[in-house]
Amino acid sequence: MREIDQLAMKASQDEEIFEQLTHRYESHIRAVASSVRHNFVTKSDDEWSIALEAFHTAVQTYDMEKGSFLSYADLVMKRKLIDYSRKQGKYDQEEIVDPYLFESDSRSQDENDGALQSEVSRQVAITSLSMEEDRQSIALEINAISGILSGYGFSFMELTEVSPHAEKTRKACAKAVNYILQSPVLAKEMRRSKQLPIKIIEKNEKLPRKILERHRKYIIAAVEILSGEYPNLAEYLHFIRKEADI
Repeated sequence: MREIDQLAMKASQDEEIFEQLTHRYESHIRAVASSVRHNFVTKSDDEWSIALEAFHTAVQTYDMEKGSFLSYADLVMKRKLIDYSRKQGKYDQEEIVDPYLFESDSRSQDENDGALQSEVSRQVAITSLSMEEDRQSIALEINAISGILSGYGFSFMELTEVSPHAEKTRKACAKAVNYILQSPVLAKEMRRSKQLPIKIIEKNEKLPRKILERHRKYIIAAVEILSGEYPNLAEYLHFIRKEADI
């Protein structure tokens, strides 16, 4: 186990150690905030406070099964900062809209056309920024979950080859995933052994062994995503939660 990972585990229970950890990685926290803002962040900026709070959240929610602490902390911080950026964008959008756009009688047609064109251009820019932030957030999650899946001996990109397509198979996989999610002891053992407990699932859920073996990687990945900090990726697995009515 890396020293930083051990320190983070201790920091979750000891405020003094947390302060030491924060001081030690102050530059790293600021660098993460600056990378999301695309500009230098100082301690007087909101982004610093948000990144620091997210770092604290990462310490409190970290465990060794999440992989490297710093990778996990970066994911939590960047997601919080991106959420903040989106909220600020929404606020700016509400404040900037020109009221004359809705008052055609007060301007000439050319003025209105010009104002409308400017507003449309601005809205396109806002939409493009939002899309870019979405891509960045998803990329962060893929990078983080890839580190977890590598421990099982496969990559995130392999999931396209092992994802279930038939409705019956999808439901069987969802049932297997939910069974593990609802059994913390079984999930812990899966992470320890780096193996899907096929025999236990087959026996208790009466699921075909062939399906469990063929979609082993998909089931493992779904368990890790739905039990971790991956809200964007979890959206693609919403049908699994729906199958369990949770």
